[in-house]
Amino acid sequence: MSGLFDRNRPDPTAVRRIKMLIAERFALTESSTLAVAELRCHEPDCPPVETVITALETDGSMRDWRIAKPLSDVDRADIEMLSEQP
Repeated sequence: MSGLFDRNRPDPTAVRRIKMLIAERFALTESSTLAVAELRCHEPDCPPVETVITALETDGSMRDWRIAKPLSDVDRADIEMLSEQP
């Protein structure tokens, strides 16, 4: 039986690939911390599954990006379409 708090582990290869593409696309330094998560939403007007990528810099600044598809489906074209955030 599948429950609300059951955890699906994302494919570690896909997570590494996304982190590499984000670091390359936004010229992140090695001191940047990247987190990649796949979120499911059951609210109206929100995608059923989205990938959220967060970059935390050593100065405390944070940037995040959202892609409305499962983590395993994110590709280079999706990353290239993301814009720089102030």
